[in-house]
Amino acid sequence: MINKNTSLRMQSIVFIGFMGVGKTTIGQKVAQKLYRDFVDIDREIEKEFNMPTTEIFKTFGEKVFREKEKSMIDSFSKQQLKIISVGGGAFLQEDIRNICLSNCIVFYLDLSWDYWKERIGLLIDSRPVLQSRTLEEIEELFYTRQEIYSYHHSKVNTNDLDVDEVADFIVDSLKVAWDIYEPLK
Repeated sequence: MINKNTSLRMQSIVFIGFMGVGKTTIGQKVAQKLYRDFVDIDREIEKEFNMPTTEIFKTFGEKVFREKEKSMIDSFSKQQLKIISVGGGAFLQEDIRNICLSNCIVFYLDLSWDYWKERIGLLIDSRPVLQSRTLEEIEELFYTRQEIYSYHHSKVNTNDLDVDEVADFIVDSLKVAWDIYEPLK
């Protein structure tokens, strides 16, 4: 349920989906089109620790990373007019799902396995969860996580679409919803 105390037009927007589906790239484009600030939670965590995510995982462990992730998502999701990209594993935490779903408009960026695996070469070094896994193990992780992404307000299939097409679709969808549910007087 979306927060009724904040108008839909003012609520922040969260992008979820498997790592490497384009949450950051698409989020930045949507933020630009809607004149909003963009927040990449993983980058914010990296700034705070002053090291890349892979080093945070090695030095402090996944538990510390996930706690910081939850804290930052909680803080940013309560702010208005933000576009927020969360890490692919963020929605594994039920608390994060509930925070995002109750405070923001959540878009699930859906990319099929066949399209996603074409990107693996670009992702493997920067994603600690993928390192030292076989392609079969990564595929299993991909499909296992699909269930957690079923919690959203809107789903966008990004197969065969470029960044601008996805961003335009999202912006147009938001504007239609805003006009239907909160028409300007």
